[in-house]
Amino acid sequence: MSQVIVYDTPDRSVEDIARDLKSKFPAVDVLKAAPKRLHVQVPRDISFEVCKFMKEGLSFEHCSCVTTVDYIDHFTVVFHISSWTNHILSEVLVDLPRDDPTVDSITPLWGGANWHEREAYDLMGIVFKGHPDLRRIMMPEEFKFHPLRKDFIVGRRV
Repeated sequence: MSQVIVYDTPDRSVEDIARDLKSKFPAVDVLKAAPKRLHVQVPRDISFEVCKFMKEGLSFEHCSCVTTVDYIDHFTVVFHISSWTNHILSEVLVDLPRDDPTVDSITPLWGGANWHEREAYDLMGIVFKGHPDLRRIMMPEEFKFHPLRKDFIVGRRV
């Protein structure tokens, strides 16, 4: 006997959520609002507040990934945050200067971000302020470099 899965209708559209984000945080730049996808650029000084609003006010229940991109002149932290209620996957992009790669941790909002942030710290050197246990996860503690940075020299010794 096969079972039919019936998906509920989303409570809110991508456009509604993008509009609410922009009205509450004018500094947020909506890069793309497509069906089931939302891409926003967020200044790092309000990144935690934006994520908190997304969780508490816009029903984004799940953080599936935290990753980083090295653009040589700056870093970008990418948070993948999903709203199952509204059937939306959002990418929250936060640019960080190369000489100060720090951003607020979202681990207090979504516990699943814990290990993702630790990995970004270990391999790229991104410091997540307020993280409950920010320490290396793959490399030895005494390793002084971050091997996924583009300026890392292969074969470098501690």
